[in-house]
Amino acid sequence: MNAAALSGSTPQWLLLDVPSAPGAAQLVHAQFAKARCFALFENTELHGLREHGPLLVDLRHSPALVSLCHLDPRSWPGLLLVSPSPAAQLLAHLRRMLTVTLGLHHKALLSYYNPHIASYFFDGCDPQELSCWLGPISLLRWFGGTWADRAIGSQGWQQLSNPGLSVAALEKEHGLSDRQQDQLQRCLLERHAWQWSRSTGCDYQRLWRDLQQGLALGFTERAVLDDWLWLRLQHPDARPVPGLVGGSQRERLEHLRRLWQGSQD
Repeated sequence: MNAAALSGSTPQWLLLDVPSAPGAAQLVHAQFAKARCFALFENTELHGLREHGPLLVDLRHSPALVSLCHLDPRSWPGLLLVSPSPAAQLLAHLRRMLTVTLGLHHKALLSYYNPHIASYFFDGCDPQELSCWLGPISLLRWFGGTWADRAIGSQGWQQLSNPGLSVAALEKEHGLSDRQQDQLQRCLLERHAWQWSRSTGCDYQRLWRDLQQGLALGFTERAVLDDWLWLRLQHPDARPVPGLVGGSQRERLEHLRRLWQGSQD
């Protein structure tokens, strides 16, 4: 996937990420009342949340809204779609994309309509997988990037074309590949580093290195990892010690804390 200048066909649909911009949905209904809208969660397991979920907006008779999406994409987050298929077929496919399986027994919501998540998830697809996931969508665009991109101010327009390979249709509760799961896990970790960078004012790249170092030391529990990051900020020049003593992650972190604090006495 590469960042690309807007090119090719005019988008026909906006899959609006309402959870990221609740006010945008209200503006659509108020200022573009003639535009057809479909609540993506409607008639799914998430039906009860349909008013708060993503909204598929028909742009074909709303050129002003298309312009707004291009001129002020942060106020209109989501995915711009080009598809030759009827609305009902496109909507059915987008709804199938919502629920995925992880391994054998775990089911999850895939918020692929969020520009950050899209930047990771679709980058984890090979051409065959992309053909399957995009299905009736011939072109996909969004403004955004990874959390690392956001940290250094390099977000931009992303564009994906459907490879159009002959593949089976997307299944209900489609399973994710290992690479797709790894990409989504990286999304969570990079977001965590970004949040720490914002709250502490520390350099993102440094925090990302510290986070990876903590994971390598076995600090995978959220609370322990956070305490490791705070300890690391307090001792930026200290070296991790192999063979930490303790039966739990918390005990091993406390052992490291005592070693580092002792070296300063």
